[in-house]
Amino acid sequence: MLRLEPRAATPWWLAVASPLMAVVATMVAGGVLFALMGFDPVASIRTIFWDPLFGPASGYSRPQLLVKAGPLILIASGLAIGFRAGIWNIGAEGQYIIGGICGAAVALAAYPAEGAWIFPAMVLAGAAGGWAWGMIPATLRNWTGASEILVSLMLVYVAQRVAAWMAFGPMRSPEGFGMPGSRNLQHYPSAANPELMAGTGAHWGVVAAALAVLATWFLMSRHIRGFRIRVAGLAPRAARFAGVRPETLVAFCLGLSGALAGMAGLFEVSGPGGQITDSFGSGYGFTAIIVAFLGRLHPLGILLAGLLLALTYIGGELAQLMLQLPAATVQVFQGMLLFFLLGFDTLTRYRLRWRGTK
Repeated sequence: MLRLEPRAATPWWLAVASPLMAVVATMVAGGVLFALMGFDPVASIRTIFWDPLFGPASGYSRPQLLVKAGPLILIASGLAIGFRAGIWNIGAEGQYIIGGICGAAVALAAYPAEGAWIFPAMVLAGAAGGWAWGMIPATLRNWTGASEILVSLMLVYVAQRVAAWMAFGPMRSPEGFGMPGSRNLQHYPSAANPELMAGTGAHWGVVAAALAVLATWFLMSRHIRGFRIRVAGLAPRAARFAGVRPETLVAFCLGLSGALAGMAGLFEVSGPGGQITDSFGSGYGFTAIIVAFLGRLHPLGILLAGLLLALTYIGGELAQLMLQLPAATVQVFQGMLLFFLLGFDTLTRYRLRWRGTK
């Protein structure tokens, strides 16, 4: 009978190979699933992972890679910092939504004025909104001991209802013929977030994601606060003896991850999304959790994982159009990826042995 035995040390090659094995296993399992559903598994996998980059429609889909990857990388960079400290922000989707609402509120309040100050003010408002939403679970954990996992997750549903209320009420466009939704910020030059270089998909959100990767690397490897975060995650008691205050760390990690998620929401509503609707929120906050773990909570890994998950978004859309795959294809793929990632990650910390052997 097989049993799990803790490893004395994790081989470096296994830690590196674990995410790659999870991706391969996801492709194999996804192919089996597609075959059972009556679709060609090879064509399905090729459409999802190959055609967005090298297929007939790659001229359109390649720029979309940065559009989708930007918010994933930006949010995952903030989440990874908290995860390294053992602080679990599962509600980044709610912070993303609130950040988008707060940033859009600045633009709609300023409309139709023009000025270079409007977009930077929107960015600050988006970050502040996400920070404030992230500080709710931080405050409740510090004051009452409430689980930040449950509180942050429940606040996602509150944020969704706030977005619906805004779309039907205070933010509804007077020029929208009674339909829910705010003005389209893409049509408001001072508030728009267009492509910086035509045909690349890169907007200010992509720039912010790149800066977040660099800042996360510096914080975690070159700054004393990053050292304290790592110590708190590996040995909480030792961190207390070293003078780390858990309450300060909780507030910092949840506030920072909330601010980055809020900025991602702002860049989305002022760019590809365009407006606040009753369904604003694309699931980036939840997918970013997979990105963070697939990237091993390392900035470079998060960058690569964000591009891979963005590829599944685009490939899933192509598969729906070209092969008539169900709309839930992307969610199924991402769920399987997380499942296999957790499974292979377990094997990096434990080895399989037959019971009774040494």
